[in-house]
Amino acid sequence: MTAGAGRFITVEGIDGAGKTTALHYLAECLRARGEIVVVTREPGGTELAEQIRDLLKGTAGEAPTADTETLLMFAARAQHLTQVVYPALAHGEWVLCDRFTDATFAYQGGGRGLPSERIQALADWVHPDFQPDRTLLFDLPVAEGMRRRQQERGGEDRIEGAGEAFLERVQAAYRDRAADDPRRFHRVDAGRSWPEVRAELDAWLALELAGR
Repeated sequence: MTAGAGRFITVEGIDGAGKTTALHYLAECLRARGEIVVVTREPGGTELAEQIRDLLKGTAGEAPTADTETLLMFAARAQHLTQVVYPALAHGEWVLCDRFTDATFAYQGGGRGLPSERIQALADWVHPDFQPDRTLLFDLPVAEGMRRRQQERGGEDRIEGAGEAFLERVQAAYRDRAADDPRRFHRVDAGRSWPEVRAELDAWLALELAGR
């Protein structure tokens, strides 16, 4: 990002890892310091992008192919970036986003088996030379994530409901991306209690604010 611009922070991981709780906690911390914060998600974040999300994650009707799924993800992303993310950053605001392009590499790449070169080509088209400033990867065993998700809402969407083997591939892809870019990624052990996770987030945010 350019000097004086906002900060783009993404939170990644499988469902059940506590991403949403952490996202809103960080937003509260930043707002308490006087920062303007936009909390958003992908796919989604705008009216049109939310409609695409419904198509992607709904369980009724025709299931999209892996290619269709990926193209729709980037269609929603293009709309989201133009309408929400870029304007907020240009005004010096913080943008906290539940998933971004790392999720596409993990779910459609690792999970569905789509070649990473195709995903990268779309990323280069939709957001060339742009990526999150920092990414928090909430990492926990797949079986625990599935248990938590069932306990929380009792149902699964089309993507998260693709099965344990699928989610194991997603998890592996996330870990590979984090290992390839340790400067941007910070791994959070999401299998711990919320007070323990919160303490780690406090320490991480303090370092981020000190280094701004």
